Amino acid sequence: MKLDILAFGAHADDVEIGMGGTIAKYAAQGLSIGICDLTEAELSSNGNAALRKAEAKQAAQLLNVEVRETLCMKDRGLFLNQDYIRQAAEVIRKYRPAIVFAPYMADRHPDHGNAARIVEEAVFSAGVKKYETTEKHNAHKVRHMYYYMINGFHTPDFVVDISEFIDNKISSLQAYRSQFVKTDESVDTPLVNGYVEMIEARERLYGQQVGLKYAEGFKVKKPIIIDKDLIGV
Repeated sequence: MKLDILAFGAHADDVEIGMGGTIAKYAAQGLSIGICDLTEAELSSNGNAALRKAEAKQAAQLLNVEVRETLCMKDRGLFLNQDYIRQAAEVIRKYRPAIVFAPYMADRHPDHGNAARIVEEAVFSAGVKKYETTEKHNAHKVRHMYYYMINGFHTPDFVVDISEFIDNKISSLQAYRSQFVKTDESVDTPLVNGYVEMIEARERLYGQQVGLKYAEGFKVKKPIIIDKDLIGV
């Protein structure tokens, strides 16, 4: 299967937090979209790996994601090494996306920034013809790489209008009940204390800055060309 967009996250729910509305929007336009979670989020304070995977499957269905893969990198062990780069490069070669998304590096959670570094290296390596991966897929050069935001508020380099898809984004986040719903058994973390409401407020603020109801913000490392189709697929 060839994908138009492949979004990587360190943990299940990272992609939905950062760009769930964008995924829903472009899936509705007929683009093929995949998500790859680098870890099973096995060290999450709430829930467990099996539950997180089930929640991730439900969230992906709500966003009309065509494929979701979970790699077996170590939660809180996402460090730059050849094995991890190779695993991510194999996924890129397998699905041959035009665009890859990764978390923005400036994030309070070290795994998010390290995930971005791994994916950056994998994007480059996947395009090198003589670079060897375990699965014998042909080399593939990604056209664009963009960065979505998880925690915090950063000035975006561009935004995507998600005004019609904010409900899709919120629904995908609510699928992660173990992470965002406070119960008597929950460990008290920032995620169970109004986190989804904070994300919605952030996207509302991004939207207001450009005259929209809601928008998701993204960062780039190289200039983008503004054309009729911003995403460039």
